[in-house]
Amino acid sequence: MNAFIFPGQGAQFSGMGKNLYEQSEEARALFEKANAILGFEITKIMFKGEAADLKQTKVTQPAIFIHSVILAKCLGGNFNPDMVAGHSLGEFSALVASNAMGFESGLKLVAQRAEAMQKACELTEGTMAAVLGLENEVVEAVCQDIQGIVVAANYNCPGQLVISGGIEPIHKACEVLKEKGARRALVLPVGGAFHSPLMEPAREQLASAIENTVFKTPSCPIYQNTTAAAVTETATIKTNLIAQLTAPVRWSQTIEQMINDGAKSFTEVGPGNVLQGLVRKINRDANTAAAIFEN
Repeated sequence: MNAFIFPGQGAQFSGMGKNLYEQSEEARALFEKANAILGFEITKIMFKGEAADLKQTKVTQPAIFIHSVILAKCLGGNFNPDMVAGHSLGEFSALVASNAMGFESGLKLVAQRAEAMQKACELTEGTMAAVLGLENEVVEAVCQDIQGIVVAANYNCPGQLVISGGIEPIHKACEVLKEKGARRALVLPVGGAFHSPLMEPAREQLASAIENTVFKTPSCPIYQNTTAAAVTETATIKTNLIAQLTAPVRWSQTIEQMINDGAKSFTEVGPGNVLQGLVRKINRDANTAAAIFEN
């Protein structure tokens, strides 16, 4: 069975999607449509922007979504998923690629998500840290013992967990985790405490937008971040999508479940190759590839 997976924030690079724009009329039309929906020329930033421009949340999230979804459409018959999943933001790309919602609806939600997250970051300062070389249970126990908000946010692969929360609690947690034997506990250069309770204002803001968006039954099951289980029912998809901003990304558990359900190959659709690396760390025998557009 073929699994197609979609990357999240951090995969952006200058020049992303440019080859699609230049080689495919269908892609070009969708890029122009994206500019119109967003009200600014995101293509200029995607194709020629500096790294700093691409790092702005309001640019990064739509840019990765646009690249991933348009690449999936350009693959034509080579995009033949039996199941899909996306890492954080990538879940929106996966939903559009599997026809659970339209390109315009998806892009509008992603833009609103980025704006809501940016606002939440401005309300309460927060950060995230990557913890390497410890069992999940050890990291979870340390998070519980620290005063203030600090939670497990991304279960990326065995021995790699990202924590999220207030700035002081995160720094304190990193100290304790190093004492507990973490190979590294490194504060990340991010703008806020994503996938933590500090994103509650963003979750509330996005909830009504998701509720008011028309979803259809996807063309194949989507394995969502919050539950790491196959979903096809639209009401459940919405519930999980609303919960996503304050809940952890259970990526490791998602990939394991997809393999248990019969996934034999994993194709990453979008910028970068981070997810392929994570899949191989979760299961050494998994076949991974990058989606490539051939005109």
